Amino acid sequence: MGGRRIRPVYGRWFVVGLSGVSWQRAYASRLFFTDLTIIVLMVLGSQVLWFGARRSELRIPIENLTDFTIGYTLVSLALIGFWMLALEFYATRDHKIIGTGSTEYKRIVDASARIFGLTAIVVFLLKVDLARGYFLTALPIGLLFLLIGRWAWRKWLIARRRDGQFVHRVIVVGEREKSTHVVEGIRRDFAAGLYLAGAVTENGSIEQDLVEGVPVLGDFNQIVQAIELSRADTVIFTGADTFGPRRLRELGWQLQTLRIDLIMAPALTDIAGPRIHTRPVSGLPLIQVDFPAFTGSRHAAKRTFDIISSGLGLMLLSPLFAWIVIAVRRDSTGPAFFYQERVGLNGNHFRMIKFRSMVTNAEDKLPHLLNSSDGNGVLFKLKVDPRVTKVGSMLRRFSLDELPQLINVFLGHMSLVGPRPPLAKEVEQYDNHAERRLLVKPGITGLWQVSGRSDLSWEDSIRLDLYYVENWSLIGDVMILYRTVRAVVKPNGAY
Repeated sequence: MGGRRIRPVYGRWFVVGLSGVSWQRAYASRLFFTDLTIIVLMVLGSQVLWFGARRSELRIPIENLTDFTIGYTLVSLALIGFWMLALEFYATRDHKIIGTGSTEYKRIVDASARIFGLTAIVVFLLKVDLARGYFLTALPIGLLFLLIGRWAWRKWLIARRRDGQFVHRVIVVGEREKSTHVVEGIRRDFAAGLYLAGAVTENGSIEQDLVEGVPVLGDFNQIVQAIELSRADTVIFTGADTFGPRRLRELGWQLQTLRIDLIMAPALTDIAGPRIHTRPVSGLPLIQVDFPAFTGSRHAAKRTFDIISSGLGLMLLSPLFAWIVIAVRRDSTGPAFFYQERVGLNGNHFRMIKFRSMVTNAEDKLPHLLNSSDGNGVLFKLKVDPRVTKVGSMLRRFSLDELPQLINVFLGHMSLVGPRPPLAKEVEQYDNHAERRLLVKPGITGLWQVSGRSDLSWEDSIRLDLYYVENWSLIGDVMILYRTVRAVVKPNGAY
């Protein structure tokens, strides 16, 4: 099959490419030519937009001398060149970041912002009369299309990874318990492109897989042989008490010779990158972890974002609100809105507003349905709930019944993004772990909603909520809102 072979991946059969380096180079080349095409079109397009096909010149005043003039075409070519150099300097196509996470996008924004700022400074210092329209069209719109281009290529890459292509072939090295924990985390995110080709453990027992589909290839003395056997291009070291610092350093030297990437998996879990800082001390790469902050300027910015967004949302969606009110009232007797007491920030109670999607006596019928729950043990859910009205079923399918919670957001009871707002009886079952969900305001949407909603287990729901509580960011909120729109369009787990 042309350098490929069939291997099982997570219980399915996929075509797995052999060379990690080759696909990384090919993918980076595609990004390069896409970036170049976008920048050329945006910069030259801005020039044509403002100056047409006529020759236009930029005057640069020089004290006591005749002004120096250059054509705008030369200015455009210089801007294109410096912009591409900035993207290269900021390593926006580094194989360690492309295809997963937000770092790729952040670096593109940083590189473009630096070009924007540097150009503005040069124009100011030289007192150049640069056409503002040309400048303010090329860079912001160019940045937008750069991000769209990277997003489009990432969607293409993820689609290929679903078929087992364009992946890093990985073996995990470490104690069985630690490696199992890391493997389970990797399997939750196939989009990261890490194909688990095998494992190396302390005893090297090949009779029993590390987990299903991940064979044990040997012990710590057979790492190189395991790499050759699995044709891995990446080693993830998960830790082992018997694997000392000197031995780990020697392993690094071996992997360097073999051109194999080495990834260290610390015991830290559910901690996002911005909270992690390295502090080298005498050759030791110490890791400092910032504690999550629950007050301060970041939370003030989040509240400002909530007020503006919910206010605009209420105004723009008011016609839809009116239509839903009429539809709910016509479908069944009773009010259009449903109010329910929920638990919010620091355990404070508030009345959450929703469009009514059930019959008015739904609470009275609940005791007879408890034994039929399709939920996860703590949350009561029914895939086919007889209490749901015809219009209510449609509202729930597309999460339209949640829209009135914009009022709760505007009033400060909730946030646009946050943990799911729990009932008081659910909070009574919380342990110390789960109670940390109450350290931030609950949200209309959150990681739980874009990751499966009612299909999630209770443990996964808590894990996602706690991850959000301790690692949230405004950019992350925007990404969750975007993913929410996708989840609503394709409503898996909504019932």
